[in-house]
Amino acid sequence: MENQSGHVIVVTYPAQGHINPLLQFAKRLVSKGIKATLATTHYTVKTIQATTVGVEPISDGFDESGFTHAPSVQVYLESFKTVGSKTLAELIMKFSDLGSPVSCIVYDALLPWVLDVAKNFGICRAVLLTNSASVCSLYWQIHQGNLSLTVKQETLPLMLPGLPPLGYSDIPSFLAQPENHSAYLAVILEKFGCLSENDWVFCNSFQELESELVMALQGIWPLVMVGPLVPSAYLDQQIEGDTAYGASMWNPSSDNCLRWLNTRPPRTSCDMVQSTRGSSSPSCGLLHYTWWMELDTRGVEPRCPNGGSTAVE
Repeated sequence: MENQSGHVIVVTYPAQGHINPLLQFAKRLVSKGIKATLATTHYTVKTIQATTVGVEPISDGFDESGFTHAPSVQVYLESFKTVGSKTLAELIMKFSDLGSPVSCIVYDALLPWVLDVAKNFGICRAVLLTNSASVCSLYWQIHQGNLSLTVKQETLPLMLPGLPPLGYSDIPSFLAQPENHSAYLAVILEKFGCLSENDWVFCNSFQELESELVMALQGIWPLVMVGPLVPSAYLDQQIEGDTAYGASMWNPSSDNCLRWLNTRPPRTSCDMVQSTRGSSSPSCGLLHYTWWMELDTRGVEPRCPNGGSTAVE
């Protein structure tokens, strides 16, 4: 660690789908000879296992219980902004006193207040977008007033620069059901108003996946593609021992999953990953897939969503 150049604090929102990609980014920094410290809430620190990355707590105001005991999303986000700003500043000063000053802060896009903390200390700053460039471009179009926040069926398909025609099922749930995510949407849209104030805007995607769109966005923000942020074992094997993400807010039950899969006929199971903060019904999420399966292979009337819950496990 003595020979490392620079010290980066990576600040993440306390949800597994945010912690893991930012933790992977921190691991990449360490592999390049940079000291990296992951900062997240007291409640989630204990869920993280990372041998090469330092892990430090900051407060969201709910240290003993985390997000689930907050009265509302709005209250939680306001508390995290107020208390988190103070405790992050204290962490930066702590490292300075220890002779390991922070040279850059990389922060989760759901925590736009970190930008102000970095500015106050005169530290380089970068925001990390955990979404793809395509999703980010939708939010950008809304922020610019080119797209309505409420997407109506009669306006579909959406025709946007750099993207194919988008139907209702192609739109993120935060936009398809904005009334269910108003507090998060306010934070997201606030973030897009200050992206250009960062030294870098990192995106969890890669050029070859969204080349036309990435080229367009690079003309707007200081955009750098850093994805996919997954363990090195699945990519280039350049980080020894990096075979898992390193953070799990739930007890893994791989044995139970394998036992259940072994009871299913071959090629009849489909894995679905849902956002930690999403509110869509799993059966509705598989609605189009289930209809296609039943109509095409069985010739029977679709039974989802009313009967879908028994088919989705």
